[in-house]
Amino acid sequence: MQRWPKPGTKAAPRPGEPGASNESPTPSNAGATQPAKDGIHVYRAIFLSDIHLGTSGCKAEHLLDFLRHNESDELFLVGDIIDGWALRSRFYWPQSHNDVIQKVLRKARKGTRVRFIPGNHDEAARQFCGLHFGDVYLCEDAEYRLADGRRLWVVHGDIADGVIRHVKWLAHVGDALYDWLLWLNRHLNNVRARLGFGYWSLSQYLKYRVKNAVSFISDFERVLVREARRRGYDGVICGHIHHAQIRVVDGALYVNDGDWVESLTALVETYEGELRIVVWDKILAPDAPVQHWSDEGSEGRPQAERICDEAWAASDRAALAPAHSR
Repeated sequence: MQRWPKPGTKAAPRPGEPGASNESPTPSNAGATQPAKDGIHVYRAIFLSDIHLGTSGCKAEHLLDFLRHNESDELFLVGDIIDGWALRSRFYWPQSHNDVIQKVLRKARKGTRVRFIPGNHDEAARQFCGLHFGDVYLCEDAEYRLADGRRLWVVHGDIADGVIRHVKWLAHVGDALYDWLLWLNRHLNNVRARLGFGYWSLSQYLKYRVKNAVSFISDFERVLVREARRRGYDGVICGHIHHAQIRVVDGALYVNDGDWVESLTALVETYEGELRIVVWDKILAPDAPVQHWSDEGSEGRPQAERICDEAWAASDRAALAPAHSR
């Protein structure tokens, strides 16, 4: 678990840097100031991104376990929640991926303020920004105010990726290579598990060892921080590059909440105003049941049905809108 360093202290080294620990953190909620019953903890806000539902690399079971044990006043889904790129080429949707959607919608119905900021892999949802689907609000970006009053810009981050913006075909090639690397990593960890070793991410290791990858991450951070400051914010919360981090860049706060493919991380803010990266690489309740999200809603019919109706209506409005209004 990575914590936001106190003023005047030195931030912990990044993985792969001298002095960094190679141990994988275990799930921890220590410090959440409002623990609830049954081991559930409550935060001011939770930020999740790069879940990539619809791919075999998504660790949906780990995420579902995290959602069972952690609640928040606000939940931000910071892009690449559903991988539309992968689903267009091959449909993959196991029950665990459906369970994650059900769990998020159930949280929203029970009072959590849920905001979904689409990324490049679920960019099709951007045409619906400004609309509510059920109790989930879609938006291009958002503002989050920390407990100490600082204003942070919440955005997926693909706008700072020149490949995504200007050479999209190359991004698709890179995505295919990344999927192959995850496939190799999965088989490698199967062998490691049989030998009694823990999880180890090959792709994360390469990110920290390849000079160009490290340079890309640094450039990505600086571009987003510069844009956040131009917009009048004190920092930025993003995803996109699958690299969880909390640090100061050029005098502004840069926070990346990681992913649920490699690092299995979430960003949280406690009621004491402390930002933390929580790593959830062990499943605490593997056999816990998932209550279906189509319970009766306030309007007397299943919520699933109401959300589908709203989605179809929004799609029809977009299709019928005059070209000049789009």
